[in-house]
Amino acid sequence: MLAALLERIERDVRRPDPEQYRLLVARIRAQLQSLPMDAALDAVLAGFPATAEIYENLRYELAGLCRAPLAHSVGTERAAREVLSRMGREPPDKY
Repeated sequence: MLAALLERIERDVRRPDPEQYRLLVARIRAQLQSLPMDAALDAVLAGFPATAEIYENLRYELAGLCRAPLAHSVGTERAAREVLSRMGREPPDKY
């Protein structure tokens, strides 16, 4: 239920109440920390990307971005390199 609620909030064009959002993420984080990695948790993480992102951040020291598709990760890294490269060559007022 918490993961589904977070997905709805993430997709909503209106801004959520910051305090409610923070509390929701904290509750999800607490749940994720107490659950063993099994097929049920894997199914939740596969179906709810925002919750999977929280899980990755909790487990980053062990596995890095283990749940992100490789193509997405590579694309994100390329985009970051391009931005950093442009920032080094162009005046900051263009951003």
